[in-house]
Amino acid sequence: MSVYESLREILASTLKTDVANIDKASSVKTLPAWDSLAHVNLMVALEDSFDIELEPEDFPKLTSVAAICEHLERLGVS
Repeated sequence: MSVYESLREILASTLKTDVANIDKASSVKTLPAWDSLAHVNLMVALEDSFDIELEPEDFPKLTSVAAICEHLERLGVS
């Protein structure tokens, strides 16, 4: 499974929505359930799922599927 597909699954689970509602253009602006609490839960889920540590100062930048995918790739997640 690609990083993108894994991220879609994690985000769908975190937001309690159907994975079909999530694509590369999805963001805090397009998904109403992606609020501040869901964002923190998503960051924790990403750390657990990909066995990484995200820096809290990066959290505000990781507000779209595209941005998260790029960040995970920079961290070497594949």
